[in-house]
Amino acid sequence: MRASALTDIGSIEVVERDRPEPADDEVLVEVGACGVCTTDFHMYHGSFRVETPLVLGHESAGTIVESRANGFEPGDRVAINPTIPCNRCSYCKRGETHLCENNTVIGGAGETILDGAFAEYVRVPATNVELIGDLPIRNAAFAEPLACAVHGVGRAGIEQGEPVALIGAGPVGLLLVQVARNRGAGPVIVSEPDDRRRELAEKLGADKTIDPTAVEDTVEAITRVAGKVAVGIEAVGAVETIQQAFDVTRDGGTTLIFGVPDQEATMELSPFDVYFTEVDLHGTYSLTQEDFERAVSLLRQERIEVASLISAELGLDEIPDAFESMERNEGLKNLVVP
Repeated sequence: MRASALTDIGSIEVVERDRPEPADDEVLVEVGACGVCTTDFHMYHGSFRVETPLVLGHESAGTIVESRANGFEPGDRVAINPTIPCNRCSYCKRGETHLCENNTVIGGAGETILDGAFAEYVRVPATNVELIGDLPIRNAAFAEPLACAVHGVGRAGIEQGEPVALIGAGPVGLLLVQVARNRGAGPVIVSEPDDRRRELAEKLGADKTIDPTAVEDTVEAITRVAGKVAVGIEAVGAVETIQQAFDVTRDGGTTLIFGVPDQEATMELSPFDVYFTEVDLHGTYSLTQEDFERAVSLLRQERIEVASLISAELGLDEIPDAFESMERNEGLKNLVVP
């Protein structure tokens, strides 16, 4: 089979590999589509160091071609959850499979990394696939990032009728807008400098968008529209925007750090403000098996619109082009179609 392998920092090559053989309780999936993620970008550039050669790609869906597991047959169409829990540690026993002490990931960042879905075929435990019925494969490839959004919104505890401010409307930010609206949030205010992303945010459910480059103070611009909000969500990964999300959060509210900050980044925070205002500061990492199941359900029920987030479909030899467009902050989601 053909696969696109990371061979060194900044080097990715299409190689010929033997087609994987599924073990007991595993399935072999012919990859129909796999999203290119910021995690892939960091691995490619070396900011997430991994042993090479390694096949990346963890946002995928496809068709089972071989099964050694009960309940799945060749021809079944599935979405792939890349996070494989050990199901033995205390986190797994509590259902917090994303915090597994023996974390294994298909094509993503983790303690142990297996070859991913930038390939014609990928081997997957049967516990990590969800049937998608007649859902388009390209839509099903959004199940993993959508599950991360579901997990984050759950961490934030958004309730019906609560105002939410979202800083950043990239691909995951636009999923967060929709998940928040599905939870009944309102109004939803989005701060995003890109004109097209602001326009799309409004089409997908944002009540109001703000261009932070066109105002003197982003926090003031948001509070002028909605007052202080119950939940401030940061989906960029920068100290400045995390501070903005915190500053727009009302007393007793929640600030959620969804964007991935630099590992060396630090910021100042007044412990008295946290004490006196009772603002909860939450992180959100990855997804649980339950989140993934819910994400697939949302996609199958057409509660989440993802087709408008696809910027380009690329072959295995074009993956570096996706990283270049991400570096220029162009487009939204690139899909690899092996």
